[in-house]
Amino acid sequence: MLVSNALRSTKLVSWKPTGRLQQTLAGCVERNGVGLHSGRVWSVRMWPELASRGRYFEFRCRSIPAAVEFAQVSPLCTTLSKDGFRIRTVEHLLSALEALGVDNCRIEIEGFDDKENDAEIPIFDGSAREWVEAVEEVGLAVATDLDGNSVEKMAPHVNEPVCAWSNDSFVAAFPSTAVQITYGINFPQAPAIGCQWFSTSPLDNLVYSTQIALSRTFCIYEEIEPMRNAGLIKGGSLENAIVCSGNKGWLNPPLHFSDEPCRHKILDLIGDLSMVAQSGNQGLPVAHIIAYKGGHALHADLARRLIGMS
Repeated sequence: MLVSNALRSTKLVSWKPTGRLQQTLAGCVERNGVGLHSGRVWSVRMWPELASRGRYFEFRCRSIPAAVEFAQVSPLCTTLSKDGFRIRTVEHLLSALEALGVDNCRIEIEGFDDKENDAEIPIFDGSAREWVEAVEEVGLAVATDLDGNSVEKMAPHVNEPVCAWSNDSFVAAFPSTAVQITYGINFPQAPAIGCQWFSTSPLDNLVYSTQIALSRTFCIYEEIEPMRNAGLIKGGSLENAIVCSGNKGWLNPPLHFSDEPCRHKILDLIGDLSMVAQSGNQGLPVAHIIAYKGGHALHADLARRLIGMS
């Protein structure tokens, strides 16, 4: 067994052994679906990858690492961008891969327009369920390098409090012996959502699969027309999001959980913080992460602070 490649530690984060080996998929698995914002059909193939290669996307013969250095601020989703090529709505897929321990993976994306420089990960039902099932379909295997050696998996441990904020919204990470996430949301314009809080017990793949992965993306009905006028959610429907009206409440019940919107925020957070990962190691920091009214931009801001980018 080899020790992982040199990691970018900061005064905020120390990389420590997890006691586990880096993993990859045991085989190739494919899923096809419609992109939430593009409204187009995309094919995603996930392949096993060598140890220390990490997770990365391939689109039109270009490689884009699933790293925060390539994260781009975009409305309502997380986008990875490199050399003029973009992959949108990566958060649900990355969330599932991180939580289930798929540390190394090559993710091929194919559309039906060879001239397009933008790709999008399918939305499915708005949750991470399809990606969890895809991983379970092929299973996991210990990842090895070209010489057949396994590599010890490391995790980033938060040494001191760090916070990203904007007005009354914040995402903070505090030192802890285990990964725990507490998230709060507040939508006074939609009383059926209102103010919610949800906190995970120490997060593991079982907690993720049963309590987080099934939570679907949500939106406010009165905000749909402005979003579509802005060229967003072209593929949105009642089949891939739960929709709440300020006056009428939920338009497509039942919910999977009474606090499903809050749980979905945790799903997104895990996907966004997975981009802290380096060289096939854990991305989600070992910390108690507390967020209130956060979003993709704040999640990425915290990730950048953790690795010393801001």
